[in-house]
Amino acid sequence: MEDSISGDARLALDLALTIRHDGHGGVADDLADPAGLTVWLDAHRDTLPGADRFVADQATLTAVRVLRAAVRALFARAVRPGEPSAADSARLLPVPQAVARLNEAAALTATVPVLVWDEDADPVVREEAPYGDIPLAAVLARAATAFLASPDRRRLRACHAPRCVRYFIKEHPRQEWCKPSCGNRARVARHHERHKKSA
Repeated sequence: MEDSISGDARLALDLALTIRHDGHGGVADDLADPAGLTVWLDAHRDTLPGADRFVADQATLTAVRVLRAAVRALFARAVRPGEPSAADSARLLPVPQAVARLNEAAALTATVPVLVWDEDADPVVREEAPYGDIPLAAVLARAATAFLASPDRRRLRACHAPRCVRYFIKEHPRQEWCKPSCGNRARVARHHERHKKSA
């Protein structure tokens, strides 16, 4: 199923999912410090060139966290008329401010199209910085922009299982939760609620 999600959608969603349920009724932030960002980047070495060698600093962490707040605000708008993630409902950026932050991050550097045509493969075009590395926030902002402007955006949902704060991309018509464990929690909560009312 994951193959049906574009690389940009996966990267934008994974950035948003660095805010998650902590397992104890609260919310955890995987990007609480530069070390957390470094670990997150290492997990994305297949989609972010050089991520396995990148060591995050405070400035990069701040830029990525600012971008993440914008992405989550735009995800909340994308799931309308549904409710946003519970983690976002009380502290969403206004949409115009979120759009401005996303565009500012995406504009951090210019890129040029570069043709790559490996042996036994179809040609592909990658966007690369003409004179060096692209800032991480720009790469993530461009992925989020591409996702939000794509048809995949219409499949974005907020998971409303008890204690869940995640967004997910709906993979099939009957999918209601981000993962099976959330579905189980939601069914158990409904069962307890019905029994409380009948008692």
